[in-house]
Amino acid sequence: MMLCWSFKMNLIWFFLLLFLYLGVFSFGSSNDVSSRPAVVNIGAIFTFNSTIGKVAKLAIEEAVKDVNSNFSVLHGTKLAVKMRNSNCSGFDGMVQALQFMETDIVAIIGPQSSVVAHIISHVANELQVPLLSFAATDPTLSSLQFPFFVRTTRSDLYQMSAVAQIVDHYGWKEVIAIFIDDDYGRNGMSALDDKLAERRCRISYKLGIPPGPGATRGLMILSVAHYLQMMGDGFVWIATDWLSSLLDSALPLPSETMDTLQGVLVLRQHTPDSDRKRAFFSKWNKLTGGSLGLHSYGLYAYDTVWLVAHALDAFFNQGGIISFSNDSRIKSVEKGGSLHLEAMSIFDDGPLLLKNVLQSTFLGLTGPIKFDSERSLVLPAYDIINVLGTGFRRIGYWCNYSGLSTVPPEMLYSKPPNRSSANQQLYSVIWPGETLSKPRGWVFPNNGKQLRIGVPIRVSYREFVSQVRGTDNMFKGFCIDVFMAAVNLLPYAVPYRFIPFGDGQKNPSYNELVLDAAVGDIAIVTNRTKIVDFSQPYAASGLVVVAPVKKLNSSAWAFLRPFTARMWVVTAASFLVIGIVVWILEHRINDEFRGPPKRQLITILWFSISTLFFAHRENTVSTLGRLVLIIWLFVVLIINSSYTASLTSILTVQHLSSPIKGIESLKNSDEPIGYQVGSFAEHYLSEELGISKSRLIALGTPQAYAQALQLGPKKAGGVAAVVDERPYVELFLSSQCKFRVVGQEFTKSGWGFAFPRDSPLAVDMSTALLQLSENGDLQRIYDKWLRQSSCTLESTELESDRLHLKSFWGLFLICGIACFIALFIYFLQILNKLCRADPTPCVSTSPGNSRSRRLRRFLSLIDEKKDHSNSGSKRKKIVRSLSDNDKDDKLGRNPKKKQTEMTNRSEINSNN
Repeated sequence: MMLCWSFKMNLIWFFLLLFLYLGVFSFGSSNDVSSRPAVVNIGAIFTFNSTIGKVAKLAIEEAVKDVNSNFSVLHGTKLAVKMRNSNCSGFDGMVQALQFMETDIVAIIGPQSSVVAHIISHVANELQVPLLSFAATDPTLSSLQFPFFVRTTRSDLYQMSAVAQIVDHYGWKEVIAIFIDDDYGRNGMSALDDKLAERRCRISYKLGIPPGPGATRGLMILSVAHYLQMMGDGFVWIATDWLSSLLDSALPLPSETMDTLQGVLVLRQHTPDSDRKRAFFSKWNKLTGGSLGLHSYGLYAYDTVWLVAHALDAFFNQGGIISFSNDSRIKSVEKGGSLHLEAMSIFDDGPLLLKNVLQSTFLGLTGPIKFDSERSLVLPAYDIINVLGTGFRRIGYWCNYSGLSTVPPEMLYSKPPNRSSANQQLYSVIWPGETLSKPRGWVFPNNGKQLRIGVPIRVSYREFVSQVRGTDNMFKGFCIDVFMAAVNLLPYAVPYRFIPFGDGQKNPSYNELVLDAAVGDIAIVTNRTKIVDFSQPYAASGLVVVAPVKKLNSSAWAFLRPFTARMWVVTAASFLVIGIVVWILEHRINDEFRGPPKRQLITILWFSISTLFFAHRENTVSTLGRLVLIIWLFVVLIINSSYTASLTSILTVQHLSSPIKGIESLKNSDEPIGYQVGSFAEHYLSEELGISKSRLIALGTPQAYAQALQLGPKKAGGVAAVVDERPYVELFLSSQCKFRVVGQEFTKSGWGFAFPRDSPLAVDMSTALLQLSENGDLQRIYDKWLRQSSCTLESTELESDRLHLKSFWGLFLICGIACFIALFIYFLQILNKLCRADPTPCVSTSPGNSRSRRLRRFLSLIDEKKDHSNSGSKRKKIVRSLSDNDKDDKLGRNPKKKQTEMTNRSEINSNN
């Protein structure tokens, strides 16, 4: 009886529980928007025994307790979390996710692994279940590809940005990257590569290691590096947040492990300090008894539970219902199979829950929880810590808002962003090897190989570069000293060895130099920049013309030297033309320009010459004449000043003369031209200037220069001039005073060090060369090798070009135009007067005598005196004369008064 009664009671309890279960389920599926289910199931997938999983498991459990104990969050509805262990396996994670899809799970927290997240995100998309990961940081987990994937932590895109900025901050340009060789690791390296490239840095070598637990693999790498003495002075190690998670959760680590971490820089996701965060840390320590530390991923796991709770609350407030339906596509696939895929169902209101997740905003343990337009948490930031002794210290922060700083990011958000280099600061670092000095970086090039630097074996001008006698790869000279000084300023070590180039019999052609780099007197020219990268020029180098010169002594005819013959002729003609023009304009109205032909000719000549000294006594009356005279006097002033200055120079400074005036006169001649063997001057003269190669003569040494120039162009082996780069010419002229540079430097170039295309060393060497120039070391090196004074230069000047017509043609043109306009207006006035005085000939069409008559009349008008314009002035003169005569008569000094009066009166009457 007892057994039967017991069986009945068990049966009653079974049906009661079944009723309650069905009641709960039906309650959750009810269409009544005002009701909420008593329990909402969520899932969690991660690796329980991993560095992140151990902390996340306890954090999720505590978050569920805190949510369920807070009625204001879900208003009586309880959260129930079902956890599954993925064992860091994509296959296990997929199986666990599929099992979740057979139940009434409305959201999944996790997975921890980015590789697993890629796999189960496809399942989440298909069944419309939001997947909220607190640890999957792969930047390729895109919301476009996986719309139901929500990252509740920071993307590695920001972490790689922080690493790149640290590398750039310390001036390093190349790094070696070690990563887990799976999709997550490779995607992280791709992001790092992009961020380094933005700062003109790069990954020189990538080392992938087999997949496995990240912390274990990382510690193994550092242990091997310590064994290989790569954790000492001169090395730099930067670790991502896997190491900070280990340090936060497992300190103190064994001493042998800590020894391998000394001096390492580590990134850690930044979580602002708050009272709530400190209270939770205190609670955590009580729960774990100090055996398990709390890292940032644990905090994000805790906040993820609260994010789901807030989203569910908004979901229910908007009338969301937890209901599921079968997927017809799965049924069609399952036909004839035994996988029981039909058990999986679609969360009908999954998109609404996802929308509320992305729109949720609250203050969590990790700071503000809010998503931006790209579905990433706002205000990404990282702590930068330095491992020291048995622990670590924070040396600064990185945030996407303003870069590196020693101030917590939350204090910067209220200020305008400032990413200037002066604002990027970190505290001092104790680097591997227990040194405060910033390491110069890794050895260049990769794999520790020495850089093979080609150096030409020069035969001439050995002051620039020359091989040390008795050695194979030792060189000296100006170029070598500059290179070595620049290398010493690089922020990293550059092991190199010089490789001689050339046969030692003649200067080699640099176009054939193909090595890791080239050092020497290498001109930066266009055809070379197409195959190599050059550093900043360290010496100016343009092509100049060197020619023989002779001294010019003053002579009795030195006053003619300032102007060329053409200039003298044009100037003299201009004086004569101006005299004629002014005479034409003044002849009709000015008595000073009238009279017998001989007198008028003398007046023209005298007036023209006297304007040179501004001593002309003839007054100009007409407006047009005055305009022409003003312009001409301005021209005379300029010519006079130029002539005086040039003559003064000729008479006071000793000059040198050369038949070659520059590259143009040399090009237009047919005389031979010398150039240095191996120089690009040959290519430039023949290809760019079009000079025939038959005129070009190769010269190998400064002695050959001097001999060829002394022989001259008329003798065999002689040249009219030598074309070479300025540094060589300056050194040549320091001991050869018979020659000078003629004309101007006709190309602008410089010498630089050559490197392979896209070599970062070219940029760094350019920076170093600029430093040498600014601190004066470059000038000191120049003075050491090239400052020579064996040839005492006298106070002489190479004869500059005489004053040519081309320097004044603008003035003559202005003056000529003024004369033309004045004459044109004057003749128009004459023609107008001619037509008004005799209108019939102006309209006559008879080509006979009327034409000659009009011409005679035109000439007579030009020659006749313009009475009406002078009558007033003449009347004044006559009246003044009469007045003077009256005075003389009173004084008894005018015996011919009567005769004079009669004459003057008759003239007055005739004028009237």
